Amino acid sequence: MAADNFTSAVHALVARIPRGQVATYGDLAAYAGRPRAARQAGYAMHRCPPALPWHRVINARGALSLAPGTTGYLTQRRRLEDEGVVFIGGRVELSRYRWPGPG
Repeated sequence: MAADNFTSAVHALVARIPRGQVATYGDLAAYAGRPRAARQAGYAMHRCPPALPWHRVINARGALSLAPGTTGYLTQRRRLEDEGVVFIGGRVELSRYRWPGPG
C-alpha cells in the first residue's frame, strides 16, 4: 500500500471511531491492513485534518502520546473526558474504551 493510500486509510478509520471510544496507533495500522505499521500510523496522524476526532487516538499503553502539560495533551485529555473516557493514573483502560474496529 502506498504511503498516501495508507494515510488516507488511517484518516478514514479515525473518522469512524465513535464518541467515548479510543483506538491505538497499532489498531489503526492493523485495521488499515498493515499490522506492523503503528509508527507509520503515527506519522499519518501528524497530517490529520483538524475536523477528524484525532483526540481518540492514543498509544498502546493507553496513554496520550503528547508531552504531559502541553496544550495538545491538555486538549486531548479534556476532549476524551468530555466524551466520558476516564483516566486512571494517566491512562485509559483499553479493555473498556477500545474501539473494536470497523468490522
